[in-house]
Amino acid sequence: MKRILIAAVIPLALLTACGKPEEKKDDDSLLRRQMSETYVDTMRLEVMPFQKQVVCNGRLSARDKSDLRFASDGVTLQIHVKEGQHVAKGQLIATLDREQRVREVEKAQHDLYRAKVDLTDKLIGLGYDADMKGVPAEVMKRAEVTSGYYAASFQLEEAKRQLTDCDLRAPFAGTIANLDAKTHQKSDKICTLIDDSQFEVEFKVLEAELGSMRKGRKVNVSPFVAEDKVLGGTVTGINPQVDEKGLVKVKAQLSGRDASLIDGMNVRVTVEENVGDMFVVPKDAVVERDGYHVIFRYRDGRAVWTYVDVVHSNINSFAITGCKRKETSIEEGDIVITSGNLNLADGTEVKPR
Repeated sequence: MKRILIAAVIPLALLTACGKPEEKKDDDSLLRRQMSETYVDTMRLEVMPFQKQVVCNGRLSARDKSDLRFASDGVTLQIHVKEGQHVAKGQLIATLDREQRVREVEKAQHDLYRAKVDLTDKLIGLGYDADMKGVPAEVMKRAEVTSGYYAASFQLEEAKRQLTDCDLRAPFAGTIANLDAKTHQKSDKICTLIDDSQFEVEFKVLEAELGSMRKGRKVNVSPFVAEDKVLGGTVTGINPQVDEKGLVKVKAQLSGRDASLIDGMNVRVTVEENVGDMFVVPKDAVVERDGYHVIFRYRDGRAVWTYVDVVHSNINSFAITGCKRKETSIEEGDIVITSGNLNLADGTEVKPR
């Protein structure tokens, strides 16, 4: 009886063991089939307005900028501002040592008094009263010159001007920069004053892109340090000369004011132009094959290789048409593959996600 049980158990174990490899083989086949399938994203081709973009790098410059210096030589006695400080027009920036200028004013006042005495004596000698009333203008002018009164008056005004020049004041409202001067030293330049209430951006475009530029055209400006920030502007000038690198200089005025902007900041400039209704696809939808631009259209489960011409471009998209040299065409409603197309060939089986 025991022998019969053993004989029955053995075939059952063999049946169980034989079933497992078959199931594993089916699972592996399914996995390989899934891995070999190519999944793609698609879009329906439509006609829509297209914004052609010219994108280039530029640099901001403040509306007004001036290196501030004393009008006269001397030792800087005191500096009244700090770097980065905003100052009002006429605000005191720095002061020179005034001692020498004060003595020069006092000397000029003394010289003028002596010259006035000489002038009075000269007029009395000519028969006029000491109060100088009734002296003809021509006689008075000659007497002022010959007595030294005219020169002494001029010298006093000059001495007062130089004393006033000991105070360096802001010619316009702005922000202090490059404050390199030190007290108790002679300084060629005290600081730079920047009017940062408004900015201009200067950038260069290729000669071939000059057709997209004209005065009054709108631009968008984004600082490299804050690319999500977009500031508007207007083209104000185009330099009528192409440089040795084939570039043309363009200037645009930014509208409004932003506290984060500083003079010399590097920015990205985008100039947009509406070129009308076009077939528009994402840039990822276009690949290059044999020196031509190609898209893959989806038809009956397969990728169809189609040559196209890229007419215009912007940061994210291409405006395309059929390829003239290959005599291909595209139509509204075509299903275009927009991802997973880098390794596709004509006729590859694909599955839309």
